[in-house]
Amino acid sequence: MASIRPYRPEDLEGLYDVCLKTGDSGQDATALYRDKHLLGAIYAAPYGRLAPELAFVAEDGGRVAGYIVGTADTRAFAALLEVRWWPVLRAAHADPQGVPWAERTPDQHLERLFHKPNLAPEPVVATYPAHLHINLLPHLQGQGMGQRMMDTLSTALKAVGAPGLHLGVSEANTRAQRFYDTYGFTRFPEQQTPGTIWMVRELA
Repeated sequence: MASIRPYRPEDLEGLYDVCLKTGDSGQDATALYRDKHLLGAIYAAPYGRLAPELAFVAEDGGRVAGYIVGTADTRAFAALLEVRWWPVLRAAHADPQGVPWAERTPDQHLERLFHKPNLAPEPVVATYPAHLHINLLPHLQGQGMGQRMMDTLSTALKAVGAPGLHLGVSEANTRAQRFYDTYGFTRFPEQQTPGTIWMVRELA
């Protein structure tokens, strides 16, 4: 049976792998990208490296089959990324800013985020400063594992005093929206970002 445990440094490649295999609105994105580490470098790995106390994995058969990662202070974490994470990636990946948006490859769309990261809207972060990313491989979905992982991270966030939690989900990913609805998230009352639904939940 799969179990939830704190992240360990040797789990890093597992974060990259799960992020890629769930990176197309929950489906396998392996065929979309030439560089298999790009998605994980944005949405998973930096949390394991820079905020391991708020990173947990679902271990199944001795391998990482899911994760939940986050931070209690979104703005402070963004500042940390600017110092300790993005510079290395920017040096290794050219900014495709000069390439028209419609002509960029899938890899270039992600590489652009190394140079200009997406930031959660200030009205969302002001009240719900914590955020998370969660992914599970398909064979662990629909078994209550996602809710158990949400409970695990929520407890850890409460312990460090985070009053509220937010996440962004694609408008196209209706399955994820239903999961977050079930867990008690609500939609932020004003649309802030085209194509993204910001969902929030009080922790206090």
